[in-house]
This record gives sequence, structure tokens and C-alpha cells, in this order.
Amino acid sequence: MNPFVKLGLDFGPLVVFFTTYKFFGIFPATAALMVATTVSIVVTYTLTKKVPIAPLVTGALVLIFGGLTLWLNSEFFIKLKLTIIEVLLGSGLLIGLAMGKPLAKDVMGAALELPDASWRTLTWRLAFFFFFIGALNEVVRNTLTTDDWVTFKVWGVTALFFLFSAVNAPFILKNEIKHAEAKASGEDANTAT
Repeated sequence: MNPFVKLGLDFGPLVVFFTTYKFFGIFPATAALMVATTVSIVVTYTLTKKVPIAPLVTGALVLIFGGLTLWLNSEFFIKLKLTIIEVLLGSGLLIGLAMGKPLAKDVMGAALELPDASWRTLTWRLAFFFFFIGALNEVVRNTLTTDDWVTFKVWGVTALFFLFSAVNAPFILKNEIKHAEAKASGEDANTAT
């Protein structure tokens, strides 16, 4: 998929949520997020004929907690959704590790080629990052205003994700290069015999 299309599908619902919130408030923004997330999943499926598990889980939770927010007229549920998603993602990664399967490889394996040990390390890092975001969301939603929470959810979490990616980029690049070199020298040794 074109990286710009993927970026739009990944972050488009957040932009719709933020924009709608600024003009109309939390409840219309929640409804708009539900629609935008559904459209994003449908477009992703139309373009790729598959949808990764993380967007499906996120989409289901957006619909469940968004529905509860609108039905019960309480912003509590839409604010709690971020914590639950992050804890589920982190827990899923740790369960995968316990089963000997670094799930980060399933999510990013098409874009990266790393040795298994590096995938395990990256999976640990991702899991704890998700738990950190979940805990931070609990602090923000319980201590700040809804305006502040929306800003944190849209811009703060996005900035933290890019910061996490930047901090881990040297680790990924170093191990990707080492893996490529080891693979090349292994192939050379095989062709020499």
C-alpha cells in the first residue's frame, strides 16, 4: 500500500475526531470517530484484501466504547477506550512472547527483516510502550479537562509514537544491517560449497 494512503488510513480517524471535537464537542466527535474508523477499515480491506488484527481490535473497541459513550451520554467510555486498547495490545505482545512468538514480527515483518532475538527485544519494547501510554492516559483523563485529554489523545500520543520510533530506529537499523550481512555471508558460504 502506498505509504501516504496508509498514513491517511491510520491517522485520518484521529484528525476527523479532533476536528469534529473542536467544532461540535465530544459526542459528535465520538460519532465521527466511529464512522471514520469503520471507513478506514473498509478501505484498507478493499485495497489489501486483509486487515491486520490491531486495527480490527481498535475498530471494534471504538464502536463498543463509542456506542456506550453516545448511548449513556458519558464521555467516560471514549476516554477509557485508549487505556483498554493499549493494555490489550501490550498484553497481546507479552502473551505472544510467552508462547515463543514475537508478534511485532507479524505486524512489521513485511517492512523489516530482523533476526529473531531483535524481534523479541522490539516486542518487549513495544509492549512496555503500550502499557506506558495506557497508564499515561489514565493520569490525563483523571486529572485534566476534556479539551486537554483530546489534545493528548490526538497529538500527544502521536508524538510519543513517533518519538518511540525515532528512539528505536538505531536499534532496528543496526540489527537489520547485521542480519543482512549474516544472511549474505551464509548464502556465500552455501554457494561456495
